[in-house]
Amino acid sequence: MTLDASQGLVHLKSPRSVPDTILRLADLVRAKGLTLLAKIDHSGDAAKVGLRMNPTELLIFGSPKAGTPLMMAAPTLAIDLPLKALAWQDSDGSVWLTYNSTSYLAERHGIPDELLSNIAGIQALCESAVQS
Repeated sequence: MTLDASQGLVHLKSPRSVPDTILRLADLVRAKGLTLLAKIDHSGDAAKVGLRMNPTELLIFGSPKAGTPLMMAAPTLAIDLPLKALAWQDSDGSVWLTYNSTSYLAERHGIPDELLSNIAGIQALCESAVQS
């Protein structure tokens, strides 16, 4: 795991392909009872317009029950919710799963400490998604 503290990004190396990493994360999200809102295939969309980019897919998910109290306490958090995780392949062929750290989101939006647990589960979900 690497943390880009200046950007608030957590990068987890995945032993799987981008599509398989996203599929595994989506399965974990559903198993936790969260709502899977969208999967965006950035590289697939690029190919549709004749552009080539390394495999890159974004998963958007969350829970209104967990997210709404956060946005009520810190309205600007709505720009970063629902939660997102990005699977992407770098130029060396390594696959990464990246998400915003909860501490970064807390600092960025002034989230009260007592509500952080509402989004803290993203760490465990993403770590599980990249386990061998």
